Amino acid sequence: MEVDELRTFLAIAETGGFSRAGQRLHRSQPAISRRLGLLEQELGAPLFERIRGRARLTEAGRAFLPHAEAAMAALGDGRDAVRDLAGATRGAVSLALVGTLADTQIVDVLRRFARRQEDVRLELRTASSADVTDLVRRGEATLGLRYFASDRPDLVEQTVGSEAMLVVAAADHPLAGRRVRNPRTLAGERWVGFPPAPGDRDSSGHVLARQLVRAGLDGADLTLIDSLTAQKRLAQAGFGLALVPESSVRDELRQGLLAALDIPSMRITIPITVLHRRKGYLSPAARALLALLTRHTPRSGTRRHPG
Repeated sequence: MEVDELRTFLAIAETGGFSRAGQRLHRSQPAISRRLGLLEQELGAPLFERIRGRARLTEAGRAFLPHAEAAMAALGDGRDAVRDLAGATRGAVSLALVGTLADTQIVDVLRRFARRQEDVRLELRTASSADVTDLVRRGEATLGLRYFASDRPDLVEQTVGSEAMLVVAAADHPLAGRRVRNPRTLAGERWVGFPPAPGDRDSSGHVLARQLVRAGLDGADLTLIDSLTAQKRLAQAGFGLALVPESSVRDELRQGLLAALDIPSMRITIPITVLHRRKGYLSPAARALLALLTRHTPRSGTRRHPG
């Protein structure tokens, strides 16, 4: 079994097609098909089926996927371990994090790491919490920083901070800055939020749905969006209320573009988790970044308003 065959299989699985896998790997589609054919011949089972122009994993492909991911991640670990042992360049440390966590406090932690590890390249990428987990699990990121825990046995996860979720509205909303003791006051209000992500009970959509039920507002009119920017802009324009991480709206609150509503029945603080692969190799630099994230990830309580 060749490394190129595993790399080809994973590229098809991740992109969903032979042509897109070829583009990622800079190979022709016939070359992609040939490498996959060799792998399928060795395994004795087809790994993909083509449906409407897309490649979908077969039962055998789904069974093989986690082992292929682990093998490629292990090869990367071995490369990094030998480089460290040989005293070669310290290389890179990659961190995947949820975009809203890249606020001032986390950026200060990363800046502190960069100053202490000047010979290490810090690679950053943002993703949803579920995607952060997948990036770390596949070895595409050394460390991950996400909301909640994934509870995957192949990952080491530690709660290192927390963040309050705020209900925000347009600055001229009648209840702006006020405490709303009776949530029924909000009956008839439209909300702007993400749809609940299938298989992820801690997604933003699921959190909003649970809080609306808790406040007796289940069945509220909900406008679905696909980006945090759209959520904030629609709330700012008065198209609905939004439940968002505090760090994601600090600037808008400071500038008076959005206002927070204090709704005691909807107060919630969500955990921030750092994670890495249980059997993955952590270089000295990666361990240093992990220690900084563990010690200095912010903890925020639920914001309270006078009234």
